Amino acid sequence: MPYNKILTVQDISCFGQCSLTVALPILSAAGQETVILPSAVLSTHTAGFSGYTFRDLTDDIPKICAHWQKEGIHFDAVYTGYLGSAKQIGYVKELIAKTGGEKVVTFVDPAMADNGKLYPGFDLAFVDEMKKLAFGADFILPNITEACYLVRKEYKEVYDETYIDGLLESLKRAGAKNIILTGVGYTPETTGVVVLDENGKSYYKHKKISRGSHGTGDVYASAFVGAHMNGKSAYQAAKIAADYTVRCIEGTVDDDAHRYGVKFEPALPYYIDLLK
Repeated sequence: MPYNKILTVQDISCFGQCSLTVALPILSAAGQETVILPSAVLSTHTAGFSGYTFRDLTDDIPKICAHWQKEGIHFDAVYTGYLGSAKQIGYVKELIAKTGGEKVVTFVDPAMADNGKLYPGFDLAFVDEMKKLAFGADFILPNITEACYLVRKEYKEVYDETYIDGLLESLKRAGAKNIILTGVGYTPETTGVVVLDENGKSYYKHKKISRGSHGTGDVYASAFVGAHMNGKSAYQAAKIAADYTVRCIEGTVDDDAHRYGVKFEPALPYYIDLLK
């Protein structure tokens, strides 16, 4: 397996199995050296919890970048997840320019919306800044809602392949290089991922599990990055990430006390086998 130095930039939710507490172990299990840059530290994630603590680390990002430059540290890949403000996005763009290696591969999960709505605290000004990051990346991994916001398209809960094709075409025209569109299901009992890259469009369909779980998008994106940086094609990486995420949900669905995330750790051996 290739051994790469991957930087991931997103928040740390100390409890809740999402963001960096998911990305670090999954990328490490993929055999990749994983460097983290936390954008904020929270006591828990924000879904289903109240009174959580929040420490904004925006002002630390350029200082960390400057130190890395001084030490001559560069990365083979940069993977971004949840970023808390437009200012952070600007800093991350500078970070990639200054610490990305000669052939740096960039992955952007524009974690900002779902179910037709932006997450609390985000507005269209944030979306406009995210466009600059997403459309400059090698790979973007939006869900349908995020894709609609990126290209100002109407969000539909019920859609067909023609609607998805139009969304993909709009993303390409806007500058997207390789698109991994998640959560695409044409029947009530299935969902899947659409990949649009240099090889054209492909679709991987799998069963849909009715119970939703927080952090599955982070699990999927991290598993995709790990697989692709191990030499898998975009479609192969998308399939591996989907199969692994489904396994994680299946291992959690019967535990009503574990609704804050998914038990991704016991499924890591399965992920490693998929990479082989």
